Amino acid sequence: MSSNPRDDGGRPDTRWVRGEPGELAPGNRELLDRIEDRIRDEARDAAIAIVGGWDPLDISELLINLPIRLARKLHGWLPPETASEALAEVSADLRSNLFADADIERIAEIAEGLEEDDAVELLDDLPEPVAERVLERLTDGDEIRERLEFEEDTAGEAMTTKFLAVLDHWDVRTATRAVRKMAKEIESFYEVYVVNEARQLVGRVQLRDLLLNKKRTRIGDIMREVAVYVHPDADQEDVLELARTYDVQTIPVVDEQRHVIGRITVEELQEIVRDEAEEDIKLMSGLAPDALPDDSVRRIIRGRFPWLAGGLVGAALAGAVVGSFEDQLRQAAILASFIPVVMAIAGNAGIQASTVTVQGLAAGNLWIGDLGRRVVKELLGSLINGALIALALGVLVVVASEFIEVDAPLRLAAAAGLSVLLVTMIAATLGSTVPLVLNYFDIDPAVATGVFITTTNDILGVLVYFTVASTIYLGAVV
Repeated sequence: MSSNPRDDGGRPDTRWVRGEPGELAPGNRELLDRIEDRIRDEARDAAIAIVGGWDPLDISELLINLPIRLARKLHGWLPPETASEALAEVSADLRSNLFADADIERIAEIAEGLEEDDAVELLDDLPEPVAERVLERLTDGDEIRERLEFEEDTAGEAMTTKFLAVLDHWDVRTATRAVRKMAKEIESFYEVYVVNEARQLVGRVQLRDLLLNKKRTRIGDIMREVAVYVHPDADQEDVLELARTYDVQTIPVVDEQRHVIGRITVEELQEIVRDEAEEDIKLMSGLAPDALPDDSVRRIIRGRFPWLAGGLVGAALAGAVVGSFEDQLRQAAILASFIPVVMAIAGNAGIQASTVTVQGLAAGNLWIGDLGRRVVKELLGSLINGALIALALGVLVVVASEFIEVDAPLRLAAAAGLSVLLVTMIAATLGSTVPLVLNYFDIDPAVATGVFITTTNDILGVLVYFTVASTIYLGAVV
């Protein structure tokens, strides 16, 4: 599928071919190189002549595939309307990057052409003084300013202020007329909120209710109960959990007097899912939740150094534990060969268990009352897995002893195998329970899968290994 070119006489080589999501279609390679050359040569008119008639989605794909410096320049050359339409199709990260060198007037021109939700998202990523100067130039600046006042990752920030509402004493005919008139300003909606004379939320009606009931039927008689609503300061994770629990496609947002001030739509819910997944992945990787691919060197250092420092502390503690068994290592240097094995097994078992637990919490399938059952299941599973790994390791030690000289190979195999078994059980138990405990204290459980679990299991793994080795093996060889 391709855009309909309106430039260069419609020559085929100016067409942008849409490929698979996230991939550059092979047919676009030559065209992309040509556009890059035009931008580098500062040939503004030539570049605009190629992309000027493209569909906004095609332009957005082009911007994604261009180096950020060139994408920024091309976007700055586009007419405001075209730039706004293309901007609405790209991610929030790229959106903010495209405006790195833009002046206030240009940002205001683009923001004026965006839907309110996209404009809010754009201005929220800008420095506050810059955003304020842009707001002063926007037609609906006051409405957007109110949205920007809500805390990050809350229902107020995620909601759209476009919704439909009818009065409970209206009849179906009056309500239908009002809906038709208001619907022109709203792209998609699934239900209409019902309010009383004080404009308080009292119910909802679906479109089918308006179609299937007689014109003189009172709205209050056919309205349905509002299963769930949230306040603007509600955390977006809680909003997502409510949507899953009650199986609803939209959630109204109300103020303290229960006046409807917005709604969370399917699109916003999907965006919340994506945001929360990205945040968990970053935390699980030892990154700050707000880390971006195009972060400055300062932000990279500020966001990653604390996690690396935490890893250093954990590694230092694990090293200290190893150092405390210096005499045992001197007596049997072969024990050092199994330290990486024990630490790797501990890390893998802990990460596996914690990842499953974090995903379960995110899906609403786990809770603190599940702690006992989780511990029993993980202990049983890790016991079997640990026994299999221990048996395999013991066999390897015995086989290796046929080719290299090893004192008391059976005792060494028993010590290494038992250590792996115990370490696997401990790591799996910690990995499955720590996220639940953190979640109970309102700490993001994804933190557990990063530095915390890894370093804790390293320390405990080494300690268990040397304790078992000292008891079972050293007594036979010293």
